[in-house]
Amino acid sequence: MRFRDRRQAGGELAETLRTRQREGGLPDPVVLALPRGGVAVAREVAAALRAPLDVLVVRKIGAPFQEELGVGAMAGDEVPLLDEDALRHLGIGEAALAPVIERERVELRRRERLYRQGRPAPDLRGRTVIVVDDGLATGSTARAALRFVRRREPGRVVLAAPVCSTEAARLMRAEADEVVCLHVPAAFMAVGLWYEDFGQLTDQDVLEALHVPL
Repeated sequence: MRFRDRRQAGGELAETLRTRQREGGLPDPVVLALPRGGVAVAREVAAALRAPLDVLVVRKIGAPFQEELGVGAMAGDEVPLLDEDALRHLGIGEAALAPVIERERVELRRRERLYRQGRPAPDLRGRTVIVVDDGLATGSTARAALRFVRRREPGRVVLAAPVCSTEAARLMRAEADEVVCLHVPAAFMAVGLWYEDFGQLTDQDVLEALHVPL
């Protein structure tokens, strides 16, 4: 099954989460989107749950010689979460990642400033935090996001995505109290293959979804 676009995927995900909410499984929810792609999905979820929507900026850390090959991720000002097995397999020392980490930290802070426009991050203590992305391939950025959230003392942590690889779904179950994934195909390949329209979102798209004045 393929989704038409992120909005449709978000609508379907929202229906599932709305059922959980009616059953009492999502008390006092707040929805955190992983930008940029997760924002379009999370907007539908937040509207259905009548929950506040905010963003949690997480940056993938790519291998120095191939940026698309993720070897870790980071959120906020916290220490990056690195895939030690991948680093050993590739023969990469942490020192070689320093320039990549610094570059991604700069971009992370830029996005946080832009998306927040001076607004404080939401207080997550005691709340049901629903972390939403448009899909999970390796789950590295989602895992960094979940650990960031967990340290903010939420009452419950839920990870929600329209489509996940089997490996990512397995890993996330060890990080979240609940994982809601509509489709976990045996042959995953890439998130974009499960959408007819998987166009890249812009900073302006994120700001519009958050109702932030441009």
